Amino acid sequence: QYSPDNVAGADGDNDPTEITFPGCSCLTSSCVVDACSCLCHGENYNSLCLRPTDKEEEYARPVFECNAMCQCGESCQNRVVQRGLQFRLEVFKTEKKGWGVRTLEFIAKGRFVCEYAGEVLGFDEAYRRMQAQTSKDSNYIIVVREHLHSGQVMETFVDPTYIGNIGRFLNHSCEPNLFMVPVRVDSMVPKLALFAAADISAGEELSYDYSGRFHNLSITNREQKSLEDDNSLRKPCYCGSRTCASFLPWDSSLFSTP
Repeated sequence: QYSPDNVAGADGDNDPTEITFPGCSCLTSSCVVDACSCLCHGENYNSLCLRPTDKEEEYARPVFECNAMCQCGESCQNRVVQRGLQFRLEVFKTEKKGWGVRTLEFIAKGRFVCEYAGEVLGFDEAYRRMQAQTSKDSNYIIVVREHLHSGQVMETFVDPTYIGNIGRFLNHSCEPNLFMVPVRVDSMVPKLALFAAADISAGEELSYDYSGRFHNLSITNREQKSLEDDNSLRKPCYCGSRTCASFLPWDSSLFSTP
């Protein structure tokens, strides 16, 4: 079943449609950093392109867009991901990787491309579904870990297996042209937004790094060990890049019992 946005999972633990954030009181058509409460962490976008993280920053800044409760207009420059897909994309059959997605038009570096949308699950339901999979099944469950400066880790589980959007057809690459950023609009349940990591030509296949290491900080020792687990459990990677790791990323720590 197709859905352009996240939906509540079967367990009902998380409702991505719930509006819990207060809105800004900006009465202008487009919000500015010094006056908008949604931009208290700094500007998110510049001409529709995601603002790059400063190299000296230890942590990436969280991205909060203006929401349904905000008084600013729909044309506000801080409303990007919520507008949805803006480019013409095509699902096609690849030679070795099953289905894939390519763009039919040029995409500039930093532009939002699409969301990875599906059922937002709690840990228990995500774990149950993962345990029910066999080695022949395709896994679409993605787990995003956000490491806060306080030491806490926030986890988001999204499964587009039964309900999802075009994002479920994106393939992995060890040298991808997209990268994922959690973007929050109406609540703390993030949209898993994919942005262009470089200029992308028309006809080029779109891909991202399933492990999350691309465009990110170094991973922990625990996560590294999980990524290097028994290769018999892992599926081969056919991305064809110069730095191909030969296997698709697999992090068993994401589904280990507490």
